[in-house]
Amino acid sequence: MELLGLYHYWVFAILLMTGFYAVIAKYNLIKKLLGLSIFQSAVFLLYITMGKIEGGTAPILQAYGEGQLFSNPLPQVLILTAIVVGISTMALGLGVVVRIKEEYGTIEEHEIREIDRQ
Repeated sequence: MELLGLYHYWVFAILLMTGFYAVIAKYNLIKKLLGLSIFQSAVFLLYITMGKIEGGTAPILQAYGEGQLFSNPLPQVLILTAIVVGISTMALGLGVVVRIKEEYGTIEEHEIREIDRQ
């Protein structure tokens, strides 16, 4: 295997670090939520690519030949559930940000901390 042949791992690493950077370095709560979403998408990509077998087919009941390869459907099933949980988490997070905006008048983390200190 050559290094460039594993491009999906490179994409995973770049997306993961981009999302992690946004969660850690940004002060805007909406940007933090978007970073969390990017981080989550990177994990989805990793799980989906791990389940794919080169030359494998879908595991559907039919006449099978000897030595036939199948792709594992479990990662895709788990990711479908994770997508639903991710959407719910994003919706809840956005609802909390709206409530914070109503209460503090800002969604910048450092401004909220200053208001709390007073």
